[in-house]
Amino acid sequence: MGRKYYRIDENAARQAQSMWSLTDYVAGSKTAGYKRLVDKAYDLADQVAEKRPGRAEEAYSLADRYARKLADNLNADSRINQMCPSVLITGSANFPVKKKERQNRAAERNHQEYQDIQKYLEKIRRLLYGNEIIKSKDKAAVQKLQEKLNLLERKQEQMKAVNRYYRKHKRLDGCPDLSLEEIELLKKKMESNYHYEDKPYLSFELSNNNQNIHATKARLEKLKAAKAEETIDYDTSYFKVVENTEMMRLQLFFDEKPKAEIREVIKHHGFKWSPKNGCWQRQLTDNARYSLKCLIKQLEELVNK
Repeated sequence: MGRKYYRIDENAARQAQSMWSLTDYVAGSKTAGYKRLVDKAYDLADQVAEKRPGRAEEAYSLADRYARKLADNLNADSRINQMCPSVLITGSANFPVKKKERQNRAAERNHQEYQDIQKYLEKIRRLLYGNEIIKSKDKAAVQKLQEKLNLLERKQEQMKAVNRYYRKHKRLDGCPDLSLEEIELLKKKMESNYHYEDKPYLSFELSNNNQNIHATKARLEKLKAAKAEETIDYDTSYFKVVENTEMMRLQLFFDEKPKAEIREVIKHHGFKWSPKNGCWQRQLTDNARYSLKCLIKQLEELVNK
């Protein structure tokens, strides 16, 4: 898939550096740095496409979002740096202190946004290694969980096979279950101080992965059963209840906006307002159904006071 880069304002970057440094700006340097960062995202997405083709579209979508948001952030950085020059450039006489304070606050906010944007890389890595967060309301949740389970099971078999190969040959070179890059990475890992067992994959790694397999299996079966049920709805004295199995949400629909004291009770029982769906909702679980009963009982007590 082609890589998409967004425009970096080189003129703003050049002007910003002139207000902060006595050195000349190297033409195109900010764009080049931007592209290096974006390439990391697309490199990860390429790996996802190779190892998990079914998640390639999602990975490339995340890479594109990363590229767009990063360009906006870097351009904002240039604009912020133009707000006030460095004291090294202007000198301390009549230096605009308040303007500088505003600039510092803007720079802090922009830096925090930069840190948040970097989380897109972690999201792509999760897709690569099967550690992504799969929400029950996702229409493809069952399919994604099954794919994750398959990936975890393949990983378990691979780790066992690699350990068997090493136990037999006392080396990793030539292991048919590993690529050359993976062999070199495992060698370095085994040389580290924390690698306390004479085998490539430590016991706790197999144990943790096995626990993930069992947890994913259990969640998959539970979700399959829940998705198989039909959406039901019924009326109470206060609102309409919808057990939305497609979205895996327990939803409360009011005819009109509830009073503040009632909203506090609803929030207390774990329901949150969804502007998109026009209702109060929480994840559809047995705990949610129990909370609903408690909510109705509390509303009855509130009304009868």
